[in-house]
Amino acid sequence: MNGQSDVRVDALLVGSAKPYTRPGSSSAIDKHPLAGTVSIGELGFVGDEQGDPRVHGGPDKAIHHYAFDHYSAWRDELGPLPLLQAPGAFGENISTRGLDEGNVCLGDRFRLGTALIEVSQGRQPCWKLNDRFDVPDMARRVQSSGRTGWYYRVLQPGAARAGELLRLDARPYPAWTLRRLGTLLFGRALAREALEPALQLPLVPSWRKLLERRLQMEEVEDWSRRIDGPDRL
Repeated sequence: MNGQSDVRVDALLVGSAKPYTRPGSSSAIDKHPLAGTVSIGELGFVGDEQGDPRVHGGPDKAIHHYAFDHYSAWRDELGPLPLLQAPGAFGENISTRGLDEGNVCLGDRFRLGTALIEVSQGRQPCWKLNDRFDVPDMARRVQSSGRTGWYYRVLQPGAARAGELLRLDARPYPAWTLRRLGTLLFGRALAREALEPALQLPLVPSWRKLLERRLQMEEVEDWSRRIDGPDRL
């Protein structure tokens, strides 16, 4: 591959699971940059945690990448929040400039240091963003904006450090940017001619089930539980 999608890694971040804002909840969304070499295993960065392993983490959500390019748009929308002054506001593990949902495709493979990682899915934002930003509809804003970020699975463990290049190694599905997939998913598409081509992709099981159900039921799923969350009190 040529270097057109190679970018420099500005930060590699991890966080510890801690009690969160609502009764019984836990989160590791508060992530901070690491200095030095970061070990990367099949479940992501060594030392990184997830507050709710039922819906976060695992092989298909091992590493979360969020474009720092989006931060200026969020500052324009929300004001100069302290959270938006440095990487980590969205719970990301990787922060870069130059890659976003419009130029990253499902199945893209990147070299991150000595590790090989593969884009597995876009992020489906949840209610924890609402509480982190103290903006009641933050998750809905992230979803509707398309500035969601994305996840990787780890194909080959290794190690990396901030300042190195994230190098594109393979792009098997150049027509399927994450923006296109996100528009299909979050745009509430029901048309068979839109959904069936996506089902030819190597989707994670939850996304395949979702699109198959849309075709079968001819209705869009209810997002309220994921995006609004449990009562705060």
